[in-house]
Amino acid sequence: MKNIKIGIPRSLYFYYYGNLLKNFFENLGCEVVISPKTNKEIMENGIKYSYSEMCMSLKNFIGHVFYLKDKVDYIVIPRIDNYGLNDQTCTNFLAIYDIINNMFDINILNYNIDYQKHEDEIKGFIKMGVDLKFNYTDIINAYNKAKIEDMNLKDRLIRENNYKLNSSNLKILVVSHPYNTYDEYIGRPIIKVLEDNDITVIYSDLFNSNKTNKLSRKLSKNLYFKFNKESIGSIELVKDKIDGIIFLSTFPCGPDSLVNELVLRKIKVPSINIIIDEMDSLAGIETRIESFIDIIKERNKTCEK
Repeated sequence: MKNIKIGIPRSLYFYYYGNLLKNFFENLGCEVVISPKTNKEIMENGIKYSYSEMCMSLKNFIGHVFYLKDKVDYIVIPRIDNYGLNDQTCTNFLAIYDIINNMFDINILNYNIDYQKHEDEIKGFIKMGVDLKFNYTDIINAYNKAKIEDMNLKDRLIRENNYKLNSSNLKILVVSHPYNTYDEYIGRPIIKVLEDNDITVIYSDLFNSNKTNKLSRKLSKNLYFKFNKESIGSIELVKDKIDGIIFLSTFPCGPDSLVNELVLRKIKVPSINIIIDEMDSLAGIETRIESFIDIIKERNKTCEK
């Protein structure tokens, strides 16, 4: 079966698997439709169809699903539970399939990642291919080709991120989930403020995740949120090479509210915690960031004396 339109929301899991998913379905001959960068309309629709208790990132995802729902044959929504006993995900990654399935009348293409039940990535991709009635050999070939392309891209981005640690400019590590950092509505305005102030931005998600996961134990031995462990592990990896840290999260993220507060009390690198919600004004945040940059500059001058 070909010429199927597969929709991929540009939110949440997109920033972990988007490139892999896109290449996989295109290798099978499907047409892939990715929702546009987050804009005011997408965010407003996400807020409209969500509940107040949901974090802004989840509301954002709902907005992207709403955009795609009448434009494609299927929307990809995985159910991601865990990558092992001590590598759990946020409950949103576990519940998002059921939330969307009960919210909209759409065809969902889904798979599970639950390492404790021996359900891993490749099994999930095989399931989606089989659900779409593709040949098993074609599915495996499409996955393997897409996986190689995805690994090559990630390796390049990690090399570029590491290279920036050699910059002579002020270097600030942004500790955040990629679905916040790179989102046009949530993180990009903050990154632009940093870049406009000649800051070299280092990204917490663009390091070897196995290494940062292990390094997180130096800050806490009891954490079991996989993506948070990788983010804070990056602090231990580069703490002697950066000038400051920005913790960026969306309100009211449970894992971030716990982990960021814990880490802020332990680290000695100058840090600031920014929490975004749909009511935030960039003007106030921009002032905070610029003040933070000034503090770092003054601190560096004092240390040089």
